[in-house]
Formats: sequence, C-alpha cells, structure tokens
Amino acid sequence: MSELPQIAPMLSYEDVAGAADWLVRAFGFDEIERFDHEGEIVHVTLRLGSGVVMLGKPGDSYVSPRRLREQCEAAARMYSVPWVVDGVWVRVDDVEAHRERARDAGATFLSEIEDGPDGRLYRVEDPEGHRWMFAENGA
Repeated sequence: MSELPQIAPMLSYEDVAGAADWLVRAFGFDEIERFDHEGEIVHVTLRLGSGVVMLGKPGDSYVSPRRLREQCEAAARMYSVPWVVDGVWVRVDDVEAHRERARDAGATFLSEIEDGPDGRLYRVEDPEGHRWMFAENGA
C-alpha cells in the first residue's frame, strides 16, 4: 500500500466488506487493501484523492450507529438532528454529481445540497448509520 496521509478516520462496521463495497459504489472511493481473519473481512482501507478512510470490525459485540439508535433512546435522540454526528467530511469536485451517485446507491439523505461557509454541501448517512458530509470547494 502507498503511504498514508498524516491523519485518517477509522470507522467501525458490522459488515466491513458490505460497507466497503457500498462506499465504493455510492461515494466513489477506491479500495486499496482488504484483510480477512478466518474467512471474514475485518479491515478495508479506502482512498479518495489524497485521503483515506479505514473500515474495521472491532469484535462481535460492536453495533452500528443505526442499530444503536434502535436499541438506545439516548442515541436515538442524539441522532434525531440532520447534522453530522461523529462523521466524516469529504471534499468533492462536483457535489451535484456526487449526490446523484449516492442517491442511485440508495443513500439516506440528511439534507439537500445547500450553501455552506466553504462552498456547497450535503449530508448523508450510509447503510449502517455513519454520517458523511460532502462539500464542493466554493473557490
């Protein structure tokens, strides 16, 4: 694998392989490595431009944000807003085209495209409930 950036988010998933496949299809990531343990995919590194995100499964007791909201009233309240809660911000070249790609993959949208302080953006949730903000540089 090529050199990693100085900082990279690490997100946990119940189904790492399924999440990676969906993120590639919906958000345009490229998969750069995949590891299995005893026949189960437990880690995938994805790249978009110069950034990476690492996906992993920390153990069988892990539950995704979506499942946690179903099981815990406090978590459901925390995620009742359309904001990115413990999420990932990603810059893209064309926010409208990116949103269409995510829509075609069945993403759950938290906002329409809107003007933010640094350009146009939208908020979205992946199938396990992780939140993402995709922004187009306004410059």
